[in-house]
Amino acid sequence: MSMTDTKPPADPPESTGAKHPFHITKEEERQLRLQGAQAVPSLVIGQATSFDEYARQLMIPPAVMDLARKAEDLRLSAWEIEALRHHLAPGEPGRKMGLLRRILHAKQGDDVSHPPYIRVACSGRGHYDELATKHGHLDSKDLPEGDIGSPVVLEIWPAQHYSPIHSHGHTTGIVFCLAGQLDVMVYEHLDWNATKLGLLTLTPGQCAWLSKDTYAVHRVFCPMNGGDGTTGPGYMNSTDEFGASFHVYLNPEGTAVEHHDGDSNSRDSFDYIDEDGKDQRHFATHSDLSWSILRRVLANTPLT
Repeated sequence: MSMTDTKPPADPPESTGAKHPFHITKEEERQLRLQGAQAVPSLVIGQATSFDEYARQLMIPPAVMDLARKAEDLRLSAWEIEALRHHLAPGEPGRKMGLLRRILHAKQGDDVSHPPYIRVACSGRGHYDELATKHGHLDSKDLPEGDIGSPVVLEIWPAQHYSPIHSHGHTTGIVFCLAGQLDVMVYEHLDWNATKLGLLTLTPGQCAWLSKDTYAVHRVFCPMNGGDGTTGPGYMNSTDEFGASFHVYLNPEGTAVEHHDGDSNSRDSFDYIDEDGKDQRHFATHSDLSWSILRRVLANTPLT
């Protein structure tokens, strides 16, 4: 992997003008966006509009390009987006709290180190599936079976919410934007002070990617309007704006490239940097909700 510009080191949160979630100034943001646009291989998979861009994408591994081609026509429908907004909207007097907002509050109660987002397993079950029946969003209690490590995940990013810096280890995968807007910061390795390689913005139809050796460490942020307040630890937005992304993670045996160096080889877990202690921790990839449950909740949501 090579970069055309000098890579600036990460800045601590207390730097002048640096704010959550990336802790960079406006000038550093400009430089990192330029670096991201010139990264080799390309950080983004999309329709190339120049010879240089085509050449940078040509260096992306074939297994990744295959995943991107299979996802390129995926979109959330207009009614699905509106139903998601309904369930993300802040609670109002006389109105039942939406399922997704309820999950966000539950997750924030467990961890205030960063604003929560929602992982939806496209296979298996989710940790909060029972809330759909408990609070009357569904009549049936036919909950799905399954466990951690779904290879395909829908992630819902409320406006101004973000992930910790995290690594996907030895997996190969894509982050495909389905709705809204997402900013992705890519890091050289998993450390609070790691060098930032580039910053990119994804809009629907655009795709970021990762492999064990390239762009495996990142942070995702939804820069849309979150309403009152400033994002950071303990933040909860006050709008129904959101971004959504489709994630596919293949284990090494799924790409015919296996490594055995003591690190995690599996999508069943990943390592991240804790926002408080700035130390490395471990996360088992339990999802919050299953797609089979969410899809039925959305279909039963009145939009008038």
